[in-house]
Amino acid sequence: VQLQASGGGTVQAGGSLTLSCAASGVNFRLATMGWYRQAPGNQREMVATITSAGYTNYADSTKGRFTVSIDKVKNTVFLQMNSLKPEDTAVYFCVAGPSGWSLVEHGSWGQGTLVTVSS
Repeated sequence: VQLQASGGGTVQAGGSLTLSCAASGVNFRLATMGWYRQAPGNQREMVATITSAGYTNYADSTKGRFTVSIDKVKNTVFLQMNSLKPEDTAVYFCVAGPSGWSLVEHGSWGQGTLVTVSS
């Protein structure tokens, strides 16, 4: 499994960014995909996940502002981020794991992409 995240950058508060994760070696019919983030001095936290059936789950802090989706033709997972806040500043990671298993314990992780939200 190889995951390549991209799309990070610097944006002003209230702005939008879309992160992409190009996946190879992932069977989207059997995998759960996710986005996690880690801010300096903080633990890695779940941002959003999407199952092989298309069920999504979001952190309370991102619900209503972020949208996770999969393009199975392009083998790419997206994270659309709107109404960004300074507290969204973090390195964002893409992860893929077997459905029904903990992504943190059993997932394959890509390199992170830095998102910086200025106030």
